[in-house]
Amino acid sequence: MAKSQTRYVCQQCGRTSPRPLGRCPQCGAWDSMVEEVVAAPSVAMSPSTSLRGLTGRSRPVRLEEISGEVEDRLVLPMPEFARVLGGGIVRGSVVLLGGDPGIGKSTLLLQMVLEMVQRGYLNATTGPALYVSGEESERQIKMRAQRLLRQMDRKGHQRDEGEHFPEHLFLVTETNLEVVLDHIAEIKPGLVIVDSIQTMYLPSLQSSAGSVTQVRECASRLRELAKASGMTIFMIGHVTKEGMIAGPRVLEHIVDTVLYLEGDRFQAVRLLRSVKNRFGATSEVGVFEMRETGMIEVPNPSEVFLAERMVNAPGSAIAVTMEGTRPLLVEIQGLTSPSNLGNPRRTPNGLDVNRLLLIVAVLTRRLGLRLSDQDVFVNVVGGLRIAEPAADLAIATAIASSYRDVPIRADTVLIGEIGLSGELRWVAQMNARLREAAKLGFKTAIVPRRLRRFEAWPEGIEVLEARSVREALRLALLESTSKSSGHE
Repeated sequence: MAKSQTRYVCQQCGRTSPRPLGRCPQCGAWDSMVEEVVAAPSVAMSPSTSLRGLTGRSRPVRLEEISGEVEDRLVLPMPEFARVLGGGIVRGSVVLLGGDPGIGKSTLLLQMVLEMVQRGYLNATTGPALYVSGEESERQIKMRAQRLLRQMDRKGHQRDEGEHFPEHLFLVTETNLEVVLDHIAEIKPGLVIVDSIQTMYLPSLQSSAGSVTQVRECASRLRELAKASGMTIFMIGHVTKEGMIAGPRVLEHIVDTVLYLEGDRFQAVRLLRSVKNRFGATSEVGVFEMRETGMIEVPNPSEVFLAERMVNAPGSAIAVTMEGTRPLLVEIQGLTSPSNLGNPRRTPNGLDVNRLLLIVAVLTRRLGLRLSDQDVFVNVVGGLRIAEPAADLAIATAIASSYRDVPIRADTVLIGEIGLSGELRWVAQMNARLREAAKLGFKTAIVPRRLRRFEAWPEGIEVLEARSVREALRLALLESTSKSSGHE
């Protein structure tokens, strides 16, 4: 009889150790090593016999014998979701969706599958849909589905008077993955949603659900199933307090696509971001608005981010940031206030604090703004988080506008990266940014001076080139000469 073995596994990185450790030697996390009892594998449960997916039936083939056709995709009638996935759902793919608790992960996937079944994209030919829930009861999911179906009726997807729910949608509440696999073999679905992977467990493993071993093995078993059968599997993943998907890092390597649903829980806007996609571009973003009836797609997110903007208010600047291939116009607010502290505060919301410190240092050293006794606050409106340096000029202009109490030109966008010498540097995809600004009615754009001219500027917007931050502020701020000289 096979004996069980005890080992210790890091919940952060998956590193194993035969003895308990206070600190993981690989990732350095404290108190992350948990005890797990692993049974020795028997012949009946070896990977080659238990998983008939990628193992057990493989044979070498010449590369020229492999079909080079475009991957087969299921139509997804949610343009924002389809955009993030690269145009649709690839058959046989495994998608992992993570996000904070209560952000709307379950709602988004349930709405997606309801839309697909209602439109007939999941049927008897392609296979039905199976929603596997390990966290909520059947009644809870049904109540949410009723709200979503009422929203679809308002959108014009009228159902028959006697019809309540789509025929090709099945629901099961189960956490035993072996039982779930039996249901899948019986129903033969074309799409499976697992909510969530941390609640699934395999009875053959003597560790609790959500442990590193269970999460890794359950995800591997589902991956094998998807690749062997061609069905698509969506998995919802919990996140840690750092915002990363819980479980071993290998979980993100197992799946084909990793999506994050982001947003402030106190605001309605939700961002669906792709950080890994084997079938499309990474860093793509879909924008949704969370309402009582479900997720509402936002086809023009720039209008949403600028909807409540106060024109000609000091400290308000418009930046054009690229999220994947999509340009977004966002309002950046800056506020300076006299401080009585020895170390004035530098408080960013929606951008990196080190980037804010750099910009404040350039404004102080290169432009002579006395910010050493000022608290500086910067906010990206709408819950968006900006990582690229193309918003540097807008951030600097918003801070200078608040410090001088002078508004920025209302019809102007600011694009450019700031160097340590106070110079402006070029950013990628400039014409795409300018076209988006012109489409929304902005008349002027202040950008870095280009040294080489590859193509003409887009029509409908006046482009002002500046070599330095000082020159850009002179073009952007609506101030008189006397007011300017009084602050510098």
